[in-house]
Amino acid sequence: MQKINVTVAVIAKNEEKNISRCLESVKWADDIVVVDGFSTDRTVEIAKSMGARVIQHRFTGSFADDRNAANDNAKYDWVLHIDADDVVTDDFRMKLAEVIARNDGVVVYKFRRRNFFLGHSMDFGGFHHYIPNLVNRRYARYEGAVHETPIYKGNVGKIDADIDHHPFDTIEQFVSRQNRYSTIAAQKLLEKEGVLATKAIKKGLIGKSLKIFWKSYVKKQGYKDGLYGLVFAILFAFINFLKWAKYWELVKDKVEK
Repeated sequence: MQKINVTVAVIAKNEEKNISRCLESVKWADDIVVVDGFSTDRTVEIAKSMGARVIQHRFTGSFADDRNAANDNAKYDWVLHIDADDVVTDDFRMKLAEVIARNDGVVVYKFRRRNFFLGHSMDFGGFHHYIPNLVNRRYARYEGAVHETPIYKGNVGKIDADIDHHPFDTIEQFVSRQNRYSTIAAQKLLEKEGVLATKAIKKGLIGKSLKIFWKSYVKKQGYKDGLYGLVFAILFAFINFLKWAKYWELVKDKVEK
């Protein structure tokens, strides 16, 4: 398989169950960098055995710092940012090669990420959306804690292809991961908004959680995914509720009862 002159950057920590599947799907890349958060399992060993360069970078509380560390250590200007639980499809590989060869002045490309829930493709209620994670590192730097995005100057293009995302295999794994993420998000919310009034906190806890459920299950027709769609919508509404509950815990002594 002909190599593509692009750096694939993978963020990982204790991903021994996923990392080989991910790296196998990008073996066509001429440069693969794994930004490892000091894993205690076999993640680093597996990554190196599959030809990836491993850079250990301690988590700072912001995934943007991990993305930028990858950019700083990339061999090529074009960097495809993915996670260890992503699988790059052949269709995406072919279309990526086309846009890299075009050199049309675009500095960031968006592409679709198709989510799988417990092995089931979420064709309706899942977050099947475009993310801007193919970047020219000379023009883009990442910002943000949990939902990091590139800040860039220049034109944006679009790749009409999917990368498959397998974020968790069990409900227990989902809850454990989101417990960590919601703690980070609550702290960032406090840093950004300070101490909000009780009314605003209630809106975050109840109103925004209901809105997320409605968007996933009703607006995006998650009910067509059956019980997968129902459980998915409830869990993602719960993520928001948990973030706001942890924020309230941080500020409860400073707001009215």
